[in-house]
Amino acid sequence: MSLSIGIIGLPNVGKSTTFNALTKTQNAQAANYPFCTIEPNKAIVPVPDERVDELAKIVNPQRVQHCVVEFIDIAGLVRGASKGEGLGNQFLANIKECEMILHIVRCFEDSNITHVEGRIDPLGDIEIIELELLFADLATLQKRIDKLQKDSKAQKGANAMLNLALELKAHLEENKPLRTFAKRDSDEFKALNKELRFLTNKEIIYGANVDEGGLESDSHFVTSLREYASKNGAIVIKICSKIEEEMIGMEDSERAEFLATLGCSESGLEQIIKMGFAKLGLICYFTAGVKEVRAWTIRAGDSAPKAAGVIHKDFEKGFIRAETISYDDFIKYKGEAGAKEAGAMRIEGKDYIVQDGDIMHFRFNV
Repeated sequence: MSLSIGIIGLPNVGKSTTFNALTKTQNAQAANYPFCTIEPNKAIVPVPDERVDELAKIVNPQRVQHCVVEFIDIAGLVRGASKGEGLGNQFLANIKECEMILHIVRCFEDSNITHVEGRIDPLGDIEIIELELLFADLATLQKRIDKLQKDSKAQKGANAMLNLALELKAHLEENKPLRTFAKRDSDEFKALNKELRFLTNKEIIYGANVDEGGLESDSHFVTSLREYASKNGAIVIKICSKIEEEMIGMEDSERAEFLATLGCSESGLEQIIKMGFAKLGLICYFTAGVKEVRAWTIRAGDSAPKAAGVIHKDFEKGFIRAETISYDDFIKYKGEAGAKEAGAMRIEGKDYIVQDGDIMHFRFNV
């Protein structure tokens, strides 16, 4: 399991520059004109987690593997994207592949960088994008409603699904995203969302793209964006794409020192990944042996067999038990042998709910 984040926004707000910075690559072409990006750029990025490095210091494995995040740089959307403007249908389809959205919003003025709308207005930009996502969901939902109306008399359960679909349509027609729909936790909604992958149901992080002077204090652009996000249950992460890109190639210590001079403790990448994990309810557990120290991504609340299945389906199918050590105990007792001798290794069964940071060894039989 990995986290997939789609980077969206109007053309020319800094999406591709952000992608380059976040992924420490120069794969995404950045230029001062709309639709510079047509095919989505993709990159797999290791999740920064100092716990992996601390485990590796003790175990001294042959290789180390972090959890990963996939960033997808999706071409800029414009007014009418839901009707195909600016290759909009293709771009909207790319968003469906992602678990969550990083919406880059321009929060700085620079006469040398054009804006597709001819003005700097973060909330206006958001309205354009989110209406297009909403219109796309309405169009997708209407097709499903038409089919459900035909099937309602013939198929068992179709009436319940039809009623829900009509409620969703009414919600969208009030210009409300589906992430605010009251019945998101119902089985019917989950089934419909799994099939249609609603765009407005995806969690959103707003990336306030500021200039070099905008990191230390909030401009009126960022302040208005934070107020909007707070009212809509979203989070704002302030980034300067230009500075993030400048940090490509820096050593960890050099980057930390550079960030400190800007009044920051973490890079935009670290903030975005941490918030993405939190928003989607993701955690990590570890396996630690001489061949490999590795982090694995699971959902908070997953049982031990489910966590084992992330490594291989046979582990889940033939699960017997999990030998488990907490991260703190593994560090405290300097490894598995010390933890076992101190009585800190636990034997957990099928009902055990894996905790963030657990070091686990699975016993199974197929």
